[in-house]
Amino acid sequence: MLTLLFLGSVGLTEILVLLLIVLLLFGAKKIPELMKSFGKGVKSFKEGVNGIEEDLNVDSSSAKKEPSSANSADSAKNSSAEKK
Repeated sequence: MLTLLFLGSVGLTEILVLLLIVLLLFGAKKIPELMKSFGKGVKSFKEGVNGIEEDLNVDSSSAKKEPSSANSADSAKNSSAEKK
């Protein structure tokens, strides 16, 4: 028995009735196409989430590197000023 927050408890009979209704509404030939498009949507969503995480990781690592590059630029200016 499966317990969901908004449905209470869902048994095997209820699941079979729902599957039968879906089969009657969409037909046997349309269901694989629907599942294929659903799978593509989930894959695209995961790729988008991973892309955002990578962008955030790149931004945070570049933010850490910027102060060190700024310090090296300042030290280069100071050394050239000392030479004058």
